[in-house]
Amino acid sequence: MYHYDPKTALEELNEDATLPNPVHVRDMMLRKHLSADKSLELNRLFLEYQKFFGEAQKLGNEILRQLAG
Repeated sequence: MYHYDPKTALEELNEDATLPNPVHVRDMMLRKHLSADKSLELNRLFLEYQKFFGEAQKLGNEILRQLAG
């Protein structure tokens, strides 16, 4: 159980994410036929999502590496 083992949590971080991967979100957006306005709005939100998703993964990875080390 990862709650008590940082090494397991680090492995699970690389395997599972609570949030959908940005690539999958982008695919969902492309498959939905959106108006130009809605597409621009969602694209702006998506760029923020993508940025923070990557940053959260990096931070979580670093914390777990230090705990596991």
